[in-house]
Amino acid sequence: QVQLVESGGGLVQAGGSLRLSCAASGRTFSSYGLGWFRQAPGKEREFVAAISRTSSTGYADSVKGRFTISRDNAKNTVYLQMNSLKPEDTAVYYCAADQISVIARFPSTWGQGTQVTVSS
Repeated sequence: QVQLVESGGGLVQAGGSLRLSCAASGRTFSSYGLGWFRQAPGKEREFVAAISRTSSTGYADSVKGRFTISRDNAKNTVYLQMNSLKPEDTAVYYCAADQISVIARFPSTWGQGTQVTVSS
């Protein structure tokens, strides 16, 4: 089973950009579906983006056209490029992995999270 460590969070002004990274341990990274979720204070954790083993992608409507998920199997890393950030994107962002799907079921593996704060 992989272990996940996120990085790249921080404070940014509205309209700015950030790139989150999630580094995974383990030699079976390429066999996992991967995704990003987020949780704002007082709210439930929500889906942001996913990328399958074959690099098919999916996005929440709230981030479509602004965020891009990608993976580099050679580096065991999944990325979330976030552009045109809005204050409502403020949340703790979590990386997730699952050998079946991070959308079809609750992912089996989670990172510790990284804080993203967007100021207005």
